[in-house]
Amino acid sequence: MADLVIIAYDSVATAQAARAKLVELQGRYLIELGDAVVAEREADGGVKLHQPVNLTAVGAASGGMWGALIGMLFLNPLLGAAMGAGAGALSGKFTDLGINDQFMKDTAAALAPGAAALCVLVRKVTADKVLPEMAHFGGKVLQTSLSAEQEAKIDAALKAA
Repeated sequence: MADLVIIAYDSVATAQAARAKLVELQGRYLIELGDAVVAEREADGGVKLHQPVNLTAVGAASGGMWGALIGMLFLNPLLGAAMGAGAGALSGKFTDLGINDQFMKDTAAALAPGAAALCVLVRKVTADKVLPEMAHFGGKVLQTSLSAEQEAKIDAALKAA
C-alpha cells in the first residue's frame, strides 16, 4: 500500500529541488517512491505537471522500434517505424501511471500563481532519516493519506525549517 503526500512550496525551483532530494534518498534506499511529480501553478492560472518520465516520448521510441520490426516483415521498415512511433506516442500521451494527473491539476489549482506542489506516492520510507533531510525545504502540507499523527509530524518538521 502506498501513501500520498502533497506539499506546497513557494516556487517551482524549491519543489524540484525537494524532488531531486527524494530521488537521491531513494538511491540510498531510505525511501521507495511510486511517483514524484511537481505540479506548477503558472502565472496565467494554468497548471503544468513536471513528470519524472515523459510517457509520450517513451511510447514513441518503443512504438517506433516495434513498428520498424513489424515493417520489416512487409518490406517497409520506415513506414512501420513511423506508424509505430505515432501509435506509441498517442498511447503514451493517454497513459497515466502513479498519481492521477487530473487530481494533481485540481489540487495545484488552489495554489498562488508561481507556486508549486510536490505530489509524492510513497511505498516505503525510513521516516526518521528522510524527514530531517526534507525538512530544510520547508513547505506546507496540503493533503496526505497518512494518519493524523504522521501528518502532524511532517507538518511540525516543515514548520521548524
